[in-house]
Amino acid sequence: MNKFDKILSFLGLAAKARKIITGEELVVNAIQEQKVFFVLLSTDASENIKKKILNKCEYYQIPYRIQFSREQLGHAIGKTSRVVIGITDFGFSKKLQELTE
Repeated sequence: MNKFDKILSFLGLAAKARKIITGEELVVNAIQEQKVFFVLLSTDASENIKKKILNKCEYYQIPYRIQFSREQLGHAIGKTSRVVIGITDFGFSKKLQELTE
Protein backbone atom coordinates (compact mmCIF):
# COMPACT_ATOMS: atom_id res chain seq x y z
CA MET A 1 0.00 0.00 0.00
CA ASN A 2 1.55 3.30 -1.07
CA LYS A 3 1.49 6.59 0.82
CA PHE A 4 -1.53 8.01 -1.00
CA ASP A 5 -3.58 4.85 -0.48
CA LYS A 6 -2.78 4.98 3.26
CA ILE A 7 -3.97 8.59 3.47
CA LEU A 8 -7.22 7.88 1.62
CA SER A 9 -7.82 4.71 3.62
CA PHE A 10 -7.29 6.57 6.89
CA LEU A 11 -9.63 9.32 5.68
CA GLY A 12 -12.26 6.63 5.09
CA LEU A 13 -11.74 5.37 8.62
CA ALA A 14 -12.28 8.90 9.97
CA ALA A 15 -15.48 9.14 7.93
CA LYS A 16 -16.78 5.86 9.34
CA ALA A 17 -16.02 7.15 12.83
CA ARG A 18 -18.05 10.29 11.96
CA LYS A 19 -15.10 12.56 12.64
CA ILE A 20 -15.29 14.58 9.41
CA ILE A 21 -17.43 17.30 7.93
CA THR A 22 -17.70 18.19 4.27
CA GLY A 23 -19.00 21.11 2.29
CA GLU A 24 -17.63 24.61 1.98
CA GLU A 25 -20.03 26.41 4.33
CA LEU A 26 -20.05 23.69 6.98
CA VAL A 27 -16.25 23.55 7.05
CA VAL A 28 -15.92 27.37 7.16
CA ASN A 29 -18.38 27.54 10.08
CA ALA A 30 -16.58 24.75 11.92
CA ILE A 31 -13.22 26.50 11.40
CA GLN A 32 -14.64 29.70 12.87
CA GLU A 33 -16.02 27.76 15.84
CA GLN A 34 -12.65 26.00 16.11
CA LYS A 35 -14.24 22.56 15.86
CA VAL A 36 -11.90 21.49 13.06
CA PHE A 37 -8.29 20.43 13.62
CA PHE A 38 -7.20 19.77 10.03
CA VAL A 39 -8.53 20.56 6.55
CA LEU A 40 -8.02 18.70 3.27
CA LEU A 41 -8.74 20.72 0.13
CA SER A 42 -8.86 19.22 -3.35
CA THR A 43 -6.35 20.31 -5.95
CA ASP A 44 -9.12 21.11 -8.41
CA ALA A 45 -11.13 23.40 -6.10
CA SER A 46 -12.11 26.75 -7.60
CA GLU A 47 -9.92 29.75 -6.82
CA ASN A 48 -12.73 31.38 -4.79
CA ILE A 49 -13.15 28.34 -2.56
CA LYS A 50 -9.38 27.92 -2.16
CA LYS A 51 -9.01 31.56 -1.14
CA LYS A 52 -11.91 31.42 1.30
CA ILE A 53 -10.83 28.17 2.98
CA LEU A 54 -7.12 29.02 3.11
CA ASN A 55 -7.78 32.49 4.54
CA LYS A 56 -9.93 30.99 7.31
CA CYS A 57 -7.38 28.26 8.03
CA GLU A 58 -4.53 30.75 8.26
CA TYR A 59 -6.50 33.21 10.40
CA TYR A 60 -7.61 30.53 12.88
CA GLN A 61 -4.27 28.68 12.61
CA ILE A 62 -5.77 25.42 11.34
CA PRO A 63 -3.32 23.21 9.45
CA TYR A 64 -4.34 22.22 5.93
CA ARG A 65 -3.15 20.35 2.86
CA ILE A 66 -4.10 20.76 -0.78
CA GLN A 67 -4.00 17.21 -2.05
CA PHE A 68 -6.00 14.77 -4.19
CA SER A 69 -8.76 15.45 -6.69
CA ARG A 70 -12.35 16.02 -5.63
CA GLU A 71 -13.23 12.54 -6.91
CA GLN A 72 -10.48 10.89 -4.86
CA LEU A 73 -11.56 12.71 -1.69
CA GLY A 74 -15.19 11.80 -2.24
CA HIS A 75 -14.43 8.18 -3.06
CA ALA A 76 -12.31 7.85 0.11
CA ILE A 77 -15.28 8.75 2.30
CA GLY A 78 -17.85 6.83 0.28
CA LYS A 79 -19.55 9.86 -1.28
CA THR A 80 -19.59 11.65 -4.59
CA SER A 81 -16.90 14.23 -5.23
CA ARG A 82 -15.92 16.45 -2.29
CA VAL A 83 -13.88 19.66 -2.53
CA VAL A 84 -13.14 20.23 1.15
CA ILE A 85 -13.06 17.94 4.18
CA GLY A 86 -12.61 19.05 7.78
CA ILE A 87 -11.36 16.64 10.44
CA THR A 88 -13.14 17.16 13.76
CA ASP A 89 -11.09 14.79 15.91
CA PHE A 90 -7.65 15.77 17.23
CA GLY A 91 -6.20 12.25 17.02
CA PHE A 92 -7.33 11.68 13.44
CA SER A 93 -6.07 15.14 12.47
CA LYS A 94 -2.57 14.54 13.88
CA LYS A 95 -2.26 11.21 12.08
CA LEU A 96 -3.47 12.71 8.77
CA GLN A 97 -0.98 15.57 9.14
CA GLU A 98 1.83 13.05 9.63
CA LEU A 99 0.72 11.01 6.63
CA THR A 100 0.38 14.04 4.31
CA GLU A 101 3.79 15.53 5.09
